[in-house]
Amino acid sequence: MQVFDAAQVREALDAPGLIEALRAAFREGAEVPLRHHHTLAVPGEPAATLLLMPAWTAGGFLGVKIAGVFPGNAARGQPAVQAQYLLMNAGTGEPLALLDGNELTARRTAAASALAAGYLARRDAARLLVVATGRLAVPLACAHAGVRDYAQISVWGRNPGKAADVAGQLRRLGLPADAAVTLEAAVRSADTISCATLSTGALIRGDWLAPGTHLDLVGGYTPAMREADDAAIARAEVFVDTRAGALVEAGDLVQPLASGVLRPEAVLAELAGLCRGEHPGRRDAAAITVFKSVGTALEDLAAAVLVWQRRALPGCG
Repeated sequence: MQVFDAAQVREALDAPGLIEALRAAFREGAEVPLRHHHTLAVPGEPAATLLLMPAWTAGGFLGVKIAGVFPGNAARGQPAVQAQYLLMNAGTGEPLALLDGNELTARRTAAASALAAGYLARRDAARLLVVATGRLAVPLACAHAGVRDYAQISVWGRNPGKAADVAGQLRRLGLPADAAVTLEAAVRSADTISCATLSTGALIRGDWLAPGTHLDLVGGYTPAMREADDAAIARAEVFVDTRAGALVEAGDLVQPLASGVLRPEAVLAELAGLCRGEHPGRRDAAAITVFKSVGTALEDLAAAVLVWQRRALPGCG
């Protein structure tokens, strides 16, 4: 069995290649049981959460991501999320590779957002706003820049210094990036907005969104978390990575569904439907579109297989 660390995973998962791998995976499908959640007691600290995310294709590959969310790690200067991915042969159960799960998750999450934006963002979209300063900020900007030709990329965060740092990283990668000062002004002028925050209160107001805007919501992965308000959801054509996940776990949809602002049948398509051509995606240049993702083990499996195919030594596994 081979082991791929974060640097090797990052090197193997370039955005264009991963986007196409995800497109193929969503078209072809896989067996993806609902993720398992287990609460772990941590003496003297907030409880941790263990997540198990399996997926497989018959006679192909079998994989499972094992992720622990430990809130108390912040006080120790360690990442709150610790994840590993085990890839196996689905025909024999033979272990093939152990991969860094944090890097895998960041890369596949960003690629899924960009894949959706390829169907939902306007073809002439020129201004991208990234509302994020954490681990996902740079991968999201790079992935989105791979599906549209953005003349300007702005970064906003509650901490202006962190936003400036992310913008600097993007400029060093050759992207036209700057730090946004005011969120409202940045939202009003953006064609595409990608949010990846831990916010529990809506940051994006629907009355700020210009006609034709595409809004990508990556954070808000629990029912208590939100990145956009009811007005944004009510004005938008709504798409999701998976109904099974987003309509149950994502506060940006769970809360509007509970209040009646959003009806389940108003969610127009899953990402698989877009990839298979079952829904055309954006149909009106003036429409506001929303893509809400919470992640699916299908994405992890596709990303792990791509690493394996690109990095595995001949004759191994």
